[in-house]
Amino acid sequence: MRRLWISFALVIGLSFAVLGWAGFRIYHEKPPLPSSVVATDGAVIIPAGQIQAGQEVWQGMGGMELGSIWGHGSYVAPDWSADWLHREAVFILDKWAVSEFGQIYNKIGGEQQAALRERLKVLMRTNSYNSQSGQIILDSVRAEAFEHNVAYYQRLFKDGEPRYAIPQNTLTDDGRIRQLASFSSGHHGQHRPTAPGKACHTPAIGHMSR
Repeated sequence: MRRLWISFALVIGLSFAVLGWAGFRIYHEKPPLPSSVVATDGAVIIPAGQIQAGQEVWQGMGGMELGSIWGHGSYVAPDWSADWLHREAVFILDKWAVSEFGQIYNKIGGEQQAALRERLKVLMRTNSYNSQSGQIILDSVRAEAFEHNVAYYQRLFKDGEPRYAIPQNTLTDDGRIRQLASFSSGHHGQHRPTAPGKACHTPAIGHMSR
Protein backbone atom coordinates (compact mmCIF):
# COMPACT_ATOMS: atom_id res chain seq x y z
CA MET A 1 0.00 0.00 0.00
CA ARG A 2 2.83 2.34 0.85
CA ARG A 3 4.34 1.75 -2.60
CA LEU A 4 1.05 2.72 -4.24
CA TRP A 5 0.93 6.00 -2.32
CA ILE A 6 4.54 6.75 -3.24
CA SER A 7 3.83 6.00 -6.90
CA PHE A 8 0.72 8.18 -6.78
CA ALA A 9 2.68 11.05 -5.21
CA LEU A 10 5.40 10.74 -7.86
CA VAL A 11 2.85 10.82 -10.69
CA ILE A 12 1.14 13.89 -9.23
CA GLY A 13 4.47 15.63 -8.63
CA LEU A 14 5.69 14.86 -12.15
CA SER A 15 2.40 16.06 -13.66
CA PHE A 16 2.61 19.41 -11.89
CA ALA A 17 6.27 19.75 -12.87
CA VAL A 18 5.36 19.26 -16.55
CA LEU A 19 2.51 21.77 -16.25
CA GLY A 20 4.84 24.27 -14.61
CA TRP A 21 7.46 23.80 -17.32
CA ALA A 22 4.83 24.21 -20.07
CA GLY A 23 3.47 27.35 -18.43
CA PHE A 24 6.98 28.80 -18.17
CA ARG A 25 7.62 28.13 -21.88
CA ILE A 26 4.28 29.63 -22.91
CA TYR A 27 4.89 32.75 -20.82
CA HIS A 28 8.34 33.37 -22.30
CA GLU A 29 7.51 32.47 -25.92
CA LYS A 30 4.11 34.13 -26.23
CA PRO A 31 3.86 36.80 -28.94
CA PRO A 32 4.21 40.34 -27.59
CA LEU A 33 1.26 42.71 -27.39
CA PRO A 34 2.48 45.76 -29.32
CA SER A 35 2.09 49.24 -27.87
CA SER A 36 0.97 50.37 -31.35
CA VAL A 37 1.28 49.53 -35.03
CA VAL A 38 2.69 52.19 -37.35
CA ALA A 39 3.59 52.45 -41.03
CA THR A 40 7.11 53.08 -42.26
CA ASP A 41 6.16 56.73 -42.87
CA GLY A 42 5.18 57.11 -39.21
CA ALA A 43 1.40 57.06 -39.71
CA VAL A 44 -0.36 55.30 -36.85
CA ILE A 45 -2.36 52.30 -38.05
CA ILE A 46 -3.36 50.82 -34.69
CA PRO A 47 -3.00 53.23 -31.75
CA ALA A 48 -2.19 52.15 -28.21
CA GLY A 49 -4.96 50.17 -26.53
CA GLN A 50 -6.95 49.51 -29.70
CA ILE A 51 -6.15 45.79 -29.90
CA GLN A 52 -7.36 45.27 -26.32
CA ALA A 53 -10.46 47.37 -27.06
CA GLY A 54 -11.11 45.21 -30.12
CA GLN A 55 -10.93 42.09 -27.98
CA GLU A 56 -13.61 43.58 -25.72
CA VAL A 57 -15.79 44.30 -28.78
CA TRP A 58 -15.28 40.70 -29.90
CA GLN A 59 -16.26 39.33 -26.51
CA GLY A 60 -19.20 41.73 -26.14
CA MET A 61 -20.78 40.63 -29.43
CA GLY A 62 -20.36 36.95 -28.59
CA GLY A 63 -17.50 36.61 -31.03
CA MET A 64 -16.68 33.05 -29.98
CA GLU A 65 -19.96 32.07 -31.67
CA LEU A 66 -19.04 33.96 -34.86
CA GLY A 67 -15.88 32.24 -35.95
CA SER A 68 -12.48 31.93 -34.32
CA ILE A 69 -9.33 33.97 -33.66
CA TRP A 70 -6.09 31.99 -34.05
CA GLY A 71 -8.21 28.83 -33.93
CA HIS A 72 -10.06 29.64 -30.70
CA GLY A 73 -13.84 29.80 -31.16
CA SER A 74 -16.56 28.23 -33.25
CA TYR A 75 -16.42 27.31 -36.92
CA VAL A 76 -19.72 28.84 -38.03
CA ALA A 77 -17.69 31.59 -39.67
CA PRO A 78 -14.03 31.66 -40.78
CA ASP A 79 -11.03 31.92 -38.56
CA TRP A 80 -10.85 35.70 -38.74
CA SER A 81 -7.09 35.93 -38.30
CA ALA A 82 -6.51 33.51 -41.21
CA ASP A 83 -9.19 35.24 -43.29
CA TRP A 84 -7.53 38.61 -42.60
CA LEU A 85 -4.13 37.31 -43.65
CA HIS A 86 -5.53 35.87 -46.87
CA ARG A 87 -7.36 39.08 -47.79
CA GLU A 88 -4.25 41.10 -47.02
CA ALA A 89 -2.13 38.84 -49.24
CA VAL A 90 -4.61 39.00 -52.13
CA PHE A 91 -4.79 42.81 -51.89
CA ILE A 92 -0.99 43.16 -51.97
CA LEU A 93 -0.55 40.71 -54.86
CA ASP A 94 -3.22 42.49 -56.90
CA LYS A 95 -1.71 45.91 -56.17
CA TRP A 96 1.76 44.81 -57.23
CA ALA A 97 0.45 43.01 -60.32
CA VAL A 98 -1.54 46.01 -61.54
CA SER A 99 1.37 48.36 -60.83
CA GLU A 100 3.94 46.25 -62.68
CA PHE A 101 1.97 44.29 -65.27
CA GLY A 102 -1.27 46.24 -65.72
CA GLN A 103 -3.53 43.36 -64.60
CA ILE A 104 -4.66 41.79 -61.35
CA TYR A 105 -2.67 38.85 -60.00
CA ASN A 106 -4.95 36.08 -61.36
CA LYS A 107 -4.62 37.47 -64.91
CA ILE A 108 -0.82 37.56 -65.17
CA GLY A 109 1.49 34.73 -66.22
CA GLY A 110 2.72 31.93 -63.98
CA GLU A 111 6.31 33.15 -63.82
CA GLN A 112 5.15 36.64 -62.92
CA GLN A 113 2.87 35.20 -60.23
CA ALA A 114 5.72 33.14 -58.78
CA ALA A 115 7.98 36.21 -58.56
CA LEU A 116 5.30 38.20 -56.74
CA ARG A 117 4.57 35.31 -54.37
CA GLU A 118 8.24 35.07 -53.39
CA ARG A 119 8.36 38.83 -52.76
CA LEU A 120 5.21 38.57 -50.66
CA LYS A 121 6.67 35.74 -48.57
CA VAL A 122 9.66 37.92 -47.70
CA LEU A 123 7.38 40.83 -46.79
CA MET A 124 5.05 38.76 -44.61
CA ARG A 125 7.80 36.75 -42.91
CA THR A 126 9.73 39.83 -41.80
CA ASN A 127 9.44 40.30 -38.04
CA SER A 128 9.08 44.08 -37.68
CA TYR A 129 8.44 44.15 -33.93
CA ASN A 130 10.71 46.65 -32.15
CA SER A 131 11.25 45.29 -28.65
CA GLN A 132 12.57 48.63 -27.38
CA SER A 133 9.63 50.78 -28.46
CA GLY A 134 7.05 47.99 -28.36
CA GLN A 135 5.87 49.03 -31.81
CA ILE A 136 5.25 47.00 -34.94
CA ILE A 137 6.31 48.82 -38.09
CA LEU A 138 4.51 47.81 -41.29
CA ASP A 139 5.45 48.42 -44.88
CA SER A 140 3.23 51.02 -46.57
CA VAL A 141 1.52 48.39 -48.75
CA ARG A 142 0.51 46.43 -45.64
CA ALA A 143 -0.86 49.66 -44.18
CA GLU A 144 -3.01 50.06 -47.33
CA ALA A 145 -4.15 46.45 -47.03
CA PHE A 146 -5.16 47.12 -43.43
CA GLU A 147 -7.46 49.96 -44.51
CA HIS A 148 -8.88 47.78 -47.29
CA ASN A 149 -9.76 45.07 -44.76
CA VAL A 150 -11.28 47.59 -42.35
CA ALA A 151 -13.62 48.70 -45.16
CA TYR A 152 -14.56 45.02 -45.69
CA TYR A 153 -15.36 44.69 -41.97
CA GLN A 154 -17.56 47.77 -42.12
CA ARG A 155 -19.63 46.23 -44.92
CA LEU A 156 -19.68 42.79 -43.30
CA PHE A 157 -20.87 43.78 -39.82
CA LYS A 158 -23.25 46.50 -41.00
CA ASP A 159 -24.87 44.60 -43.88
CA GLY A 160 -24.65 41.17 -42.25
CA GLU A 161 -23.70 37.83 -43.79
CA PRO A 162 -26.10 34.86 -43.56
CA ARG A 163 -23.34 32.36 -44.42
CA TYR A 164 -21.52 33.37 -41.24
CA ALA A 165 -24.67 33.79 -39.11
CA ILE A 166 -23.90 37.51 -38.81
CA PRO A 167 -27.16 39.52 -38.68
CA GLN A 168 -27.51 42.97 -40.18
CA ASN A 169 -26.28 45.83 -37.97
CA THR A 170 -24.29 43.53 -35.70
CA LEU A 171 -21.98 46.52 -35.39
CA THR A 172 -22.81 49.99 -36.68
CA ASP A 173 -20.18 52.22 -35.08
CA ASP A 174 -17.13 52.66 -37.33
CA GLY A 175 -14.86 53.15 -34.34
CA ARG A 176 -15.86 49.85 -32.77
CA ILE A 177 -15.55 48.09 -36.13
CA ARG A 178 -12.02 49.44 -36.50
CA GLN A 179 -11.19 48.21 -32.99
CA LEU A 180 -12.49 44.77 -33.89
CA ALA A 181 -10.46 44.82 -37.10
CA SER A 182 -7.34 45.70 -35.13
CA PHE A 183 -7.90 42.66 -32.92
CA SER A 184 -8.76 40.34 -35.82
CA SER A 185 -5.75 41.47 -37.85
CA GLY A 186 -3.57 39.28 -35.66
CA HIS A 187 -0.77 41.82 -35.24
CA HIS A 188 -0.75 40.81 -31.57
CA GLY A 189 0.12 37.26 -32.60
CA GLN A 190 2.07 37.44 -35.85
CA HIS A 191 5.25 39.02 -34.50
CA ARG A 192 7.60 37.60 -31.91
CA PRO A 193 10.84 38.84 -30.34
CA THR A 194 12.41 35.73 -31.84
CA ALA A 195 11.15 33.74 -34.81
CA PRO A 196 10.61 30.14 -33.68
CA GLY A 197 9.58 28.98 -37.15
CA LYS A 198 5.83 28.79 -36.73
CA ALA A 199 3.82 28.42 -39.92
CA CYS A 200 0.65 29.93 -41.25
CA HIS A 201 -1.27 29.28 -44.44
CA THR A 202 -3.14 31.36 -46.94
CA PRO A 203 -4.29 29.99 -50.31
CA ALA A 204 -2.78 33.03 -52.04
CA ILE A 205 0.79 32.13 -51.09
CA GLY A 206 0.79 28.69 -49.48
CA HIS A 207 2.66 27.91 -46.25
CA MET A 208 4.83 30.63 -44.81
CA SER A 209 7.19 30.01 -41.89
CA ARG A 210 7.43 32.71 -39.27
